[in-house]
Amino acid sequence: MKVMIVEDEMLLAMELESEVEMAGHQVTGLAMSSIQAREQIGKSKPDFAFVDIHLMDGPTGIDVGRELSAAGIPYVFVSGNIKRIPEDFAGALGAIEKPYTMNGMKNALAYVSAIIAGDCSGSPPASLVLAERDTFPKRRFG
Repeated sequence: MKVMIVEDEMLLAMELESEVEMAGHQVTGLAMSSIQAREQIGKSKPDFAFVDIHLMDGPTGIDVGRELSAAGIPYVFVSGNIKRIPEDFAGALGAIEKPYTMNGMKNALAYVSAIIAGDCSGSPPASLVLAERDTFPKRRFG
């Protein structure tokens, strides 16, 4: 799976990149601002994205999420304040609250990877707060 990471804290982005790669996935790009994220969406065409809400250019992660959703790219918010996520989750599959453990992130990545592959039989890990099922992109999760 090709994964994009949208995170303005470089250390967290690098740790997440390492975790994604250790899980056997490819990181197609790192973005620290909404402008960089928009460039990555068009250039790298990810299968999935992790998106922080507050980026270098302000609380623009929700806008990035809406663009990902409109493009049919599933994503999960990663945020220190998940209460800032809109009620409709802006089309996200769910959210992971910071601070998170690497084990929690690994479990969430495995669950999301299975969902994207069409296997909805697993249970979500405690580290992942799910959005309502009907907010999932229909073209990916029919």
